[in-house]
Amino acid sequence: MKYFYIGLGFVFFALGLIGIVVPFLPTTPFLLLTLFFFAKGSKRLHNWFVGTKIYQAHLKDFHEQRALTKKAKMTILMFSTTMLMIGFYFTPSIVGKSIIVAVLLIKYWFFFFWIKTLEEE
Repeated sequence: MKYFYIGLGFVFFALGLIGIVVPFLPTTPFLLLTLFFFAKGSKRLHNWFVGTKIYQAHLKDFHEQRALTKKAKMTILMFSTTMLMIGFYFTPSIVGKSIIVAVLLIKYWFFFFWIKTLEEE
């Protein structure tokens, strides 16, 4: 299982790096998954990742203070809302659409009330 976690950590790390460059792909969720899987798979890789500039720039505040910048919050919300709305549009059943609406409401509650907003410097 350890190697599976490490492999997933590298996959999400690569997606996070791509997200830094590609404007419509969010970086933060992928790097959070990298942090999680490296912590599960290898203490050495976790410590390495925590020491990188990528971690310092994109995740340190969230990991330590449970806070994101307004820009990061809006990017994540726009991307995830777009994906959910596409699913909503193509879902034929009322039950499926109701579940997607519930996920949207929970997601927005989570982002506005559980995650703090940092002032951008």
